Amino acid sequence: MSNFANGPLLTRLAGLPAAVIVLFTLSASGEPPRDWLLKNADDLQSLYQQFHAAPELSFQEEQTAARVAAELKQVGCEVTTGLGKHGVVGLLKNGPGPVVLVRSDLDALPVTEATRLPFASKVMAKDKQGNGVGVMHACGHDIHMTCLVGTARYLAAHKDAWSGTVMFIGQPAEEIGAGALAMLKDGLFTKFPKPDFGLALHVDANLESGRVGYRAGYFLANVDSVDITMQGKGGHGAYPHTTIDPIVQAAQLVGDLQTIISRENSPFEPAVVTVGSIHGGSKHNIIPDTCKLQLTVRSYSDKVRQHVHEAIRRKAKAVAAGAGAAEPTIEFSDATPATRNDEQLVERLVPVFESVLGADHVVPVELSMGGEDFSQFGLAGVPIFMFRIGSVSPERVAQFAKSGQRLPSLHSAEYFPEPRSTVATGITAMTAAVIELLPPRKK
Repeated sequence: MSNFANGPLLTRLAGLPAAVIVLFTLSASGEPPRDWLLKNADDLQSLYQQFHAAPELSFQEEQTAARVAAELKQVGCEVTTGLGKHGVVGLLKNGPGPVVLVRSDLDALPVTEATRLPFASKVMAKDKQGNGVGVMHACGHDIHMTCLVGTARYLAAHKDAWSGTVMFIGQPAEEIGAGALAMLKDGLFTKFPKPDFGLALHVDANLESGRVGYRAGYFLANVDSVDITMQGKGGHGAYPHTTIDPIVQAAQLVGDLQTIISRENSPFEPAVVTVGSIHGGSKHNIIPDTCKLQLTVRSYSDKVRQHVHEAIRRKAKAVAAGAGAAEPTIEFSDATPATRNDEQLVERLVPVFESVLGADHVVPVELSMGGEDFSQFGLAGVPIFMFRIGSVSPERVAQFAKSGQRLPSLHSAEYFPEPRSTVATGITAMTAAVIELLPPRKK
């Protein structure tokens, strides 16, 4: 168990609505984390707002990475930058012991913010297609970075409470599922010590702030993007019999794809095939030569994933053959493997969370079809645990429930967290987890 106090003392931080902070055991310096968080709350809030107002897209996180690197250097980490393009590694060493990886993602989304917050992002950027897009931290990576920095600051200031090495990771390009693998290929676990454990947190848009959510085993899904181009023979819309219509093929394929899930896949093995985009044609009375579909595919097991991939190819080719059309082009990309939390690590840390937050603030959560490339660190042989932190104030949750409306989801232009209590809970939980895994040397 942790060296934190047995039994929580739940309290509000002065001026922090809905924050739940717990009184840990005093460190040798005589300062409990509650007091440390009280003293640093305004500075952490300012840091969060700066991250939020200056988002950068995947593999464009140059300034964000520089800020994270500077913060880690300031607390005494040995910092390396430029790993996997914009990845940051900060080693905080404190004597003998295990190595614990603590990871935050850096990138934001091509979303134009609609929150009307006073520090809302007004950033515009070019996406990889060269299109001008608004940019927003609509997935909470600004919270994640603030928690990373806060955890580093606390651990650096209280080295009497732990022993070992903390590897702080600022990872690029999570939103496109590419940054973790880029860092690994660039030598993350060969240039630096391979961690004994890996930890990450993620905001939850439906969980009340002050709470932590957990799940052992499969936590997040395999994610694949699929681009399909149905081939046709264009012509006049008044004479369809002289053409091969790719739009009709695409329409048929949308329905056929759903039978993969409803008729080919076991109901006990979750999977999703969603057609998120169809583009074809230019005018009312012209049948085009091609029609393009974009899919997102979600699953958990490798067996289901492979079957769904095969079935998508088979269905698309069958539709084309039935229309007498040329074979479609089918491309899979942005592959992100399922995130599986190590069962023993979860079993070890959940009681720690309960001891510092209270059992009623630590809750099991359901499987999600969302994806996360934090999974790559697990596949590289590190036992990992990603947990969720609630990010919506109880008052706001109650307000939306009363109105019958759904809270804005992650990736929504209207999503925003309650930052003070969310950050405080994230630092509390992450710090507790690290100290549990890096117990202090016996004197």
